[in-house]
Amino acid sequence: MSSLGQIFAILVAMACMSCTMVAAQNCGCASGVCCSQYGYCGNGDAYCGKGCKQGPCYSSTGSGAVSVQSLVTDAFFNGIINQAGSSCAGKRFYTRSAFLNALGNYAQFGKGGSSDDTKREVAAFFAHVTHETGSFCYIEEIAKSTYCNATTTWPCNPSKQYYGRGPLQLTWNYNYGAAGRSIGFDGINAPETVANNPVTAFKTALWFWMNNVHSTSSRGFGSTIRAINSIECNGGNTGAVNSRIQYYRQYCNQFGVSPGNNLSC
Repeated sequence: MSSLGQIFAILVAMACMSCTMVAAQNCGCASGVCCSQYGYCGNGDAYCGKGCKQGPCYSSTGSGAVSVQSLVTDAFFNGIINQAGSSCAGKRFYTRSAFLNALGNYAQFGKGGSSDDTKREVAAFFAHVTHETGSFCYIEEIAKSTYCNATTTWPCNPSKQYYGRGPLQLTWNYNYGAAGRSIGFDGINAPETVANNPVTAFKTALWFWMNNVHSTSSRGFGSTIRAINSIECNGGNTGAVNSRIQYYRQYCNQFGVSPGNNLSC
C-alpha cells in the first residue's frame, strides 16, 4: 500500500472510531440504568459511579460517596413494609423495585452534597413516606374529599376526586395535573392511575419531592415537614410532626448519620 493509501486508511479508521464513540455515548439507557462516563448502559460502580452521565448516578460529591440504592436495600425497605398488617392494600402494592424503577427518572434525588447529605435526604423522604402511608399500608387517603381548587390551568373533572394517593399522598387537582404532565399520565381525568401503578405512584412522590422539598432539605428536617404539610407546623398537629421526626431519627440511625439540626417546624 502506498504511503498516501496508508494515510487514507488511518483517517478512515479514526473517523469510524469517532462515530462509534459518539454512538456509544448516546446511551438512551432503560429506566433505572446508568449511562457511564464512557457512554455505556449498566449498573454498579463502573456505570453509576465517577463520571456517570445519566440515570440513578451515585453521588460524586464529598468523600466516600454513597448511592441511594445502597441505602434503600431490601432489608431497609422490608423493615418498613413489614410493619404494615397483612390486610393492608399497600402490602401488595409498594415494592423496592418499583421505587428503584421510578428513581431512574430523578437522578438528582439524594445528590448535591456530601454522603451525609445523601443519607439525610433519603432518611427524610422515607420518614415522610412511612408517616403518610402508615408504613406502606395505605395507597389512598382514608378521609377522602374532592380537593378541587378551580384554576384555569388545571380545571377539575367533576366526576373525579383529587384526594391523597401514593407514597407521599399526592393531593389537589393542580398537583395531579402538573405531575401527570411531567410523568406521562392524565392526572386530571385519571387520578386513580397513581393508586393503580406502583411505579407511577413512586414517580409522583419523587416528582413532588424534587419540585417542592429537595431544595429545602439542607435547612433541616423541619423544613421538609413545612414543604410537605405546613398545616402541621406551629402547633397545627404536634403529634404528626413528632411522628415524622421519630421516623427520621430512626432512619438516620440506621444509615449511621447524625439527623442534624432544626428537626421541627
